[in-house]
Amino acid sequence: MKVIRLKEGKEKSLFRKHPWVFDGAVAKGSGDAGETVRVESHEGRFLAWAAVSPQSRIRARAWSFDENQRIDAAFLSQSVASAVAARRLWDIQSDGLRLVHGESDGLPGLVVDRYGDTLVAQFGSCGAERWKKVLADALLAHTGCHKLYERSDASVRQLEGLPELTGWLAGAPQAGEDPGLELVIREHGWRLGLNIAVGHKTGFYLDQRDSRKRFHDWTRQRRFERVLNCFCYTGGFTVAALVAGAKHVTSIDSSAAALAQGQANLQLNGLGAERASWLDADVNASLRQFVKEGRRFDAIVLDPPKFAPTSVHAERAARAYKDINRLALSLLEPGGVLFTFSCSGGISADLFHKIVASAGMDAGVDAFISERLGGAPDHPMTVNFPEGEYLKGLVLVNKP
Repeated sequence: MKVIRLKEGKEKSLFRKHPWVFDGAVAKGSGDAGETVRVESHEGRFLAWAAVSPQSRIRARAWSFDENQRIDAAFLSQSVASAVAARRLWDIQSDGLRLVHGESDGLPGLVVDRYGDTLVAQFGSCGAERWKKVLADALLAHTGCHKLYERSDASVRQLEGLPELTGWLAGAPQAGEDPGLELVIREHGWRLGLNIAVGHKTGFYLDQRDSRKRFHDWTRQRRFERVLNCFCYTGGFTVAALVAGAKHVTSIDSSAAALAQGQANLQLNGLGAERASWLDADVNASLRQFVKEGRRFDAIVLDPPKFAPTSVHAERAARAYKDINRLALSLLEPGGVLFTFSCSGGISADLFHKIVASAGMDAGVDAFISERLGGAPDHPMTVNFPEGEYLKGLVLVNKP
């Protein structure tokens, strides 16, 4: 068994069972890509069994902190089974859910979403890639699904020195059959279409499921007449608002394909096209134009893409978050509601609060913080891995 030994004083995070070993913490030792190694302190004390990523800043990712644990097919199969079983702890009102959430489920680099009877997996680390066949078999066995599609095309693969890979791992359709890439899921009281081959992430943003429900509930209670959904993607928040009785929703995104799916989602739910406007445009430019025109909205959703993948990008991202929140708050009616989010791992919840507060100051707007939001429970954060809290949101009510 190969060994990675850490520099003196660099073992503290592993004592807390944090699963990452950064390259700067390594004194000596390595291994082949995805190989399991023994991680030791400077004094030779056992710390963890981990998979090596030779080209990544995260040099090793821990599988287990139990010295007696054997990292083999049986261990990984049990880890998958535990992750699947954990989803039964929550009342998830959808047939689209996350089954495996990487480090939070003890499976670093592996993300698996379920859409009905189809699984979609991302193998984002050398360790997950090395054990792909074992993990795929375990997923099929423990879910009873027969279809497994790979979406290992995220940018993190480049950091691991891995190529992008997509395609069926199990259940590939025969020639002439439906490709099986266009799916429809049920979420709360509505339906949403997606494409697992080209959609963002594994095809859809399942992490916002409960926030869409909260926006639906606010809309049903307040009967918003003019709603603005920014960075709308395929219109999940738009559908939630219209189902709840919103009079009209304006949705903005820079992807024509996403907007087309959004319009299709209205049809899926029997919602009249006249109640929605779809703008293929830049959000910032659109918000500035709305301010010039003196437009106002009763409710606004800001759900932008990841501006800060890591803390290194935080300063630049903070300016971008502040700008869009300042513009949105300027467009909000007195008593209006803003749902604003950050999915950037490099922006903490505390920093995001400060950014939004600064945006309010510049906009001349004071607002109540009515709720704090996060990812749906099937995207868990654990006490030992706070980095799992990448999605954070605030519900602001503009003071009348």
